[in-house]
Amino acid sequence: MDERLRRWRLVLGGDADGTGCSLAETDARMDGALAALYNDGGQGSGERSGGLGASAPRVARWLGDIRSYFPSTVVQVMQKDAVERLNLTRLLMEPEMLEAVEPDVHMVGTILSLNRVMPDKARESARTLVRKVVSELERKLVQKTKAAVTGALDRSARTHRPKRVADIDWDRTIRVNLKNYLPERNTVIPSRLVGYGRRQRAVQREVVLCIDQSGSMAASVVYSSVFGAVLASMSSLRTSLVVFDTAVVDLTDQLHDPVELLFGTQLGGGTDINRAIAYSQGLITRPTDSIFILISDLYEGGVRQEMLRRVAQMTAAGVQVIVLLALSDEGAPFYDHDNAAALAAMGVPAFACTPDAFPDLMAAAIERRDIGPWVERHLERSAT
Repeated sequence: MDERLRRWRLVLGGDADGTGCSLAETDARMDGALAALYNDGGQGSGERSGGLGASAPRVARWLGDIRSYFPSTVVQVMQKDAVERLNLTRLLMEPEMLEAVEPDVHMVGTILSLNRVMPDKARESARTLVRKVVSELERKLVQKTKAAVTGALDRSARTHRPKRVADIDWDRTIRVNLKNYLPERNTVIPSRLVGYGRRQRAVQREVVLCIDQSGSMAASVVYSSVFGAVLASMSSLRTSLVVFDTAVVDLTDQLHDPVELLFGTQLGGGTDINRAIAYSQGLITRPTDSIFILISDLYEGGVRQEMLRRVAQMTAAGVQVIVLLALSDEGAPFYDHDNAAALAAMGVPAFACTPDAFPDLMAAAIERRDIGPWVERHLERSAT
């Protein structure tokens, strides 16, 4: 069979009439798996038919089939489509189905949204799936995050009075003294030294992660929890994490175990950003050494003017305030443009950030660099 005809046959579905070819046994099973998800239920064109029905064993078998026919990246897309197109959220509460699912961030978000109604028999399978995803994310993110944060803390501890020659940062010293270059001697006369400060054992920065747990923020909740656990493991930072809808829940004591932390969230519900910021203000004891990161789509169900006023208070006190409209790989998010514009007018950047870029963002915040230019570079890279 011509490979192009085979591919078109799998894309179009139906029978051999449209392409003039039939499928071999393996391709026929692959076509059946596609038809079960992307058919039109027998309506419209009348071609593909099937569907997964309301049977957990049948869905579990289908999940096993697609994992054998397609790469994991395609499986994850098909799983997400199955939940959205065929309303399979109820079946995700079945252990048999959970054990057949390909673990990924989107599936974790769906499971967390069912957390409060999930039967006990499915909880252990759900935790196993969530633990797999968290472990994989930690493997990818821990080293990069710690390296970026540690480097930023070291750079922010520079001194202009190094006590030993070994403590002098010669590169930075030369840069700040280029105006003292003597051409006739081909040398720079340093009038000011820049050195490395001694590594401090005490807490150098306070970090507060304030996470919107409305349903649209599911992937952001997962990534934020993993990053929160990584930051909390660093003794130079005092990290707090709160999640909110119309109520605020402080999950800081769960940061040692991101899986337990995720099961402490409750995706869905309303949003009261003002209340969450008010609670977070109470966690900040050293404003000029603090970073407050609000992760929200900014759809405020509380008092908007109070929310903006509180942000203004924090920035005036010296807190580094950053608003992430999303912390995920899901592309451009939906968000409240009016509130984002109001924050931008106050000098508070509001933008979507990918997990890969978050460690560099934290480094910039720790060094108290202007976040605006960093955001512009990040958005330019994301667009290319």
